[in-house]
Amino acid sequence: MIQTPFYLIDKAKLLRNMEVIDQLRAGSGAKALLALKCFATWSVFDLMRAHMDGTTSSSLFELRLGREKFGKETHAYSVAWADQEIAEAVGYADKIIFNSIGQLERFDNHSAGIARGLRLNPRFSTSGFDLADPARPFSRLGEWDADKIARVIDRISGFMIHYNCENADFDLFDRQLTRIEDEFGALLKRVQWVSLGGGIHFTGDGYPVDALAARLKRFSETFGVQVYLEPGEAAITNSTSLEVTVLDLLNNGKDLAVVDSSIEAHMLDLLIYRQPARLPQSGDHAYQVCGKSCLAGDIFGEARFERPLNVGDRISVADAAGYTMVKKNWFNGVGMPSIAIRELDGSERLVRQFGYEDYASSLS
Repeated sequence: MIQTPFYLIDKAKLLRNMEVIDQLRAGSGAKALLALKCFATWSVFDLMRAHMDGTTSSSLFELRLGREKFGKETHAYSVAWADQEIAEAVGYADKIIFNSIGQLERFDNHSAGIARGLRLNPRFSTSGFDLADPARPFSRLGEWDADKIARVIDRISGFMIHYNCENADFDLFDRQLTRIEDEFGALLKRVQWVSLGGGIHFTGDGYPVDALAARLKRFSETFGVQVYLEPGEAAITNSTSLEVTVLDLLNNGKDLAVVDSSIEAHMLDLLIYRQPARLPQSGDHAYQVCGKSCLAGDIFGEARFERPLNVGDRISVADAAGYTMVKKNWFNGVGMPSIAIRELDGSERLVRQFGYEDYASSLS
């Protein structure tokens, strides 16, 4: 029995997402790169590697991890490369994508030996959160002046355009891509590849995958480009749970269950975006599931169970892969969840534990 808390990655559920990615790749001709900023748990790269074309990164460490642990095609992006990083980055990357014309020009000589791209900001997005909106006022994320871009177009071979955020609406995707075609078509015709980033929720239930494939293929043929997608959440959605145990029960006006985990430390994105965790919702016994840190708002959310909870009961928090393991932290010194895998045959194995030495070595 694996000691909670731990993230449990279910390969059968992960494989379902990979099969949808296969369908999309086959129908569109697009290539799929895993976005390591969302999910970088390399113990399951052996399964994902057969269904994806490589990785894309947001930093030097992610880039190196993608090259060493995933292999295949490796894209390097950073909001800003430092002088001491650029040589190493170019050594790992197949393509390097610069966020600005200033960075492209600054590192022109360093990067001349590999394919180069530029981030294009269309000045709109699907994000409903200012924090995550790449098109927010005064955004630093990419270039949008077509005339300025045209003056350096001979130095690049492609664009990265990341503007979707949990976008499950194909019609919205279609309309916004048409707008990009209309506004930047002259530039798109002068490059060889275009990454449309991540944030397209095409592995969600009911998503019209074939329609998306046809739209991507039309885009590719119209401009003569290789299309890339950078799925993060779409690659791992619903594949993983956070397994926790009830440590204490109390009632301060409602029934509360304190578990051996922390939303602040182990599912930080939910706290940032004020979203509840996906908890059981079946039964007549209602509880607020709470984390064990001292933060007053360390609350996973409201849950319902078939029977009253007892200390020692286990709870599964669903859909716990995206932006969790890459953001987990040592707040309050709360024990960090282990990582386990449920294999295709149903067996479970522990692949990583974290202890006091990991906590101590993260400090000084």
